Amino acid sequence: MHAHESIIDLIGDTPLVRLRHVSKGLAPTIVAKLESFNPGGSAKDRIALRMILAAEEAGLLRPGGTIVEPTSGNTGVGLALVAQQRGYRCVFTCPDKVSADKIAVLRAYGADVRVCPAAVPVDHPDSYRSTAARLAAEIDGAYSPNQYANPANPDSHYHTTGPEIWTQTEGRVTHFVAGVGTGGTISGTGRYLKEVSRGRVRIVGADPEGSVYSGGTGRPYVVEGVGQPSLPRSYDPEVADDIIAVSDQDSIGMTQRLAREEGILTGGSGGMAVAAALAVARGLGPKDVVVVLIPDSGRGYLSKIFSAEWTQRFGFTDQPGSGIRVGALLERRGHGRPLMFVDPAESVAGAVKLMRERGVAHLLVADANPPVRLPEIRGVLTGSGLARGLAQGRLGPGDKVAAHMSPPLPVVGVGQLLADVMDTLDRDGAVVAVAGGLPEALITTSDVLALLA
Repeated sequence: MHAHESIIDLIGDTPLVRLRHVSKGLAPTIVAKLESFNPGGSAKDRIALRMILAAEEAGLLRPGGTIVEPTSGNTGVGLALVAQQRGYRCVFTCPDKVSADKIAVLRAYGADVRVCPAAVPVDHPDSYRSTAARLAAEIDGAYSPNQYANPANPDSHYHTTGPEIWTQTEGRVTHFVAGVGTGGTISGTGRYLKEVSRGRVRIVGADPEGSVYSGGTGRPYVVEGVGQPSLPRSYDPEVADDIIAVSDQDSIGMTQRLAREEGILTGGSGGMAVAAALAVARGLGPKDVVVVLIPDSGRGYLSKIFSAEWTQRFGFTDQPGSGIRVGALLERRGHGRPLMFVDPAESVAGAVKLMRERGVAHLLVADANPPVRLPEIRGVLTGSGLARGLAQGRLGPGDKVAAHMSPPLPVVGVGQLLADVMDTLDRDGAVVAVAGGLPEALITTSDVLALLA
């Protein structure tokens, strides 16, 4: 009987599959390396195994110890799998933009998961990385693999993923494309492929718009598990020949196409990588072979990317049906109001002055520079709320805006039917219209009434 001794023996040796539908009209061969075939469902199984084995060898992790790691989900699953087999407890911290499905999976494996705000700076004490560092210092016998700086991260791909691709393509690979998160996959795999091909293979990174790899400042984006606000030590900037920025809209659109046209269920980072691979392939010929790494399965994203309600509400897809859509208000002069922001440290008097000068009754509260992303909106200041507070003697002109703001306004997608968002509009008085995950305009009941004019 042929049987593996444990689940971790199944890590690696993932297959390649040709992309035939999303690549129509393109000359080169485009194949996807499906990391969802790892037992934990992602490429992170590879680094989890190597990081734990390296920690044991170095004496950093001892029997009965606790593994503490900040993770968006997949690394946690890999660590939990290996930890089960080797007798360790796991505590993970996740940013709150991570899907509920992925957090549920971590907990199903027995991990203790702490959810932290995603919109705070990396060095903020409540960030998921800072929280993990604090827990690692507080828990006796704790060890933090720190995938962002651990050399075992890129090494795992140098010793496994790279050689697999070279063997599977019989050395014909000409381009390797992968999303850049911690930087381990592209650094390790890319370094091996460049060495074995003597520099012939081109290495291309896919990055969400706003991330630092493609020149952004680390602003929030929707796609999970990729991009960074700063360059981690596990990333080697000398390996990648090019970095392609991909919008959330294009990433999510391609993710849905992969499921419907190729039968490949993956997450937004997989869709992002394929979108970048197709951009690369447009300039190539029939002798080129493009390998794109699809890092995980889409089963952790069913409540988001594959939920019609979610994609419609955040302006990625249109709601089916006929009638006036939210976006129609933005296309007409005088309908829909430009987003106006006030800093949370601004005084109430300053905010009231701005309201009167601009003739608005709502100011969104954010301390980020435009264009502001949804997670950066901390709340809303309303004229009615300020008037009520003033009348009740609860606020003064010198008070800070942050002390008197209300929770952020609801968001509605530009492709949603106006009739279906009226209950929300009636309840809250205003909503933020969103296109492709980005805030576009403020809409009030007055804007809807103006359609009668």
